Amino acid sequence: MRAYGFTTVGGPEHEAFLDVPVPEPGVGELLVAVHASGVNPGDWKVRDGSYGTEGPAVLGREVAGRVTAVGPGVEGFAVGDEVFGGCPGMVGGWAEQAIVTAGFAAHRPSSVTPEQACVLPVAAGTAHDALRQLDLSPGETLLVNGAGGGVGVVLVQLAAARGLRVVATASPAKHDLLARLGATPVAYGDGVADRIREAAPDGVDAVFDLVGGDPLRTVAALLRDPQRLISVADYGLSVELGGQQLERDRSTAVLDELATLVAKGALDPHVTDVRPFDDAAAALALVERGHATGKVVLDVGRSRAGA
Repeated sequence: MRAYGFTTVGGPEHEAFLDVPVPEPGVGELLVAVHASGVNPGDWKVRDGSYGTEGPAVLGREVAGRVTAVGPGVEGFAVGDEVFGGCPGMVGGWAEQAIVTAGFAAHRPSSVTPEQACVLPVAAGTAHDALRQLDLSPGETLLVNGAGGGVGVVLVQLAAARGLRVVATASPAKHDLLARLGATPVAYGDGVADRIREAAPDGVDAVFDLVGGDPLRTVAALLRDPQRLISVADYGLSVELGGQQLERDRSTAVLDELATLVAKGALDPHVTDVRPFDDAAAALALVERGHATGKVVLDVGRSRAGA
């Protein structure tokens, strides 16, 4: 079958379309004919060796599609079901058929498109888990550092719905969107700490960071309690500064909750760019440059979804 990944660890020059066998689902796994697959920063980090995955390998860690085979020990799913979920080992999703972990899969509501569903496991799931872990009360202030991407856009919506005050750092081009979603946007760069203090005169109760490095150090200094810091961009620095590592809840229950919010119109995963499978290289390059607003999706086999 046709797939897209990389031949050896390194830069984009090692990416290629691959001809690979159709995988067989193991214990606790589903085989899914892929309709759509999300594109994430973690995909290029897999390719460059950050996660220790060696090539050749198929990229892609989250998909939506139709179940074509069910592995041993799986309950609650059957051949023909429309599902979405995460791929084991953070690989395998950019292919005509992909393995999905049954414990991190859910049935796709008919009112949620494959493009919306396929981006829920990684970005929306990360936002959901971070908000649960930070455990903020209505009226408290959350600073989202680097809020213009897929995780930040979802986190702003979930936080605003819980009655939190949200301050969001982002490039000026993304400020209108973040304001519409319920945040007070603040520009990056010199003087950002003063701008955050102006936007949050009562102080910052928690920080969720998607940037890392010196920008993380700057915003962490604004916290009342350093333990209420989570970074998914710079785990080491977050812990050094007294913060926490994010604990992911990769479960069907979380996916069901997120899909229900999308179906009700209470959450927009903000898919802004759907690319044909042939454009996989360009889609990943866009995400790797950090210029995407919201989520980028690959249309791997949209016609299979019946739409």
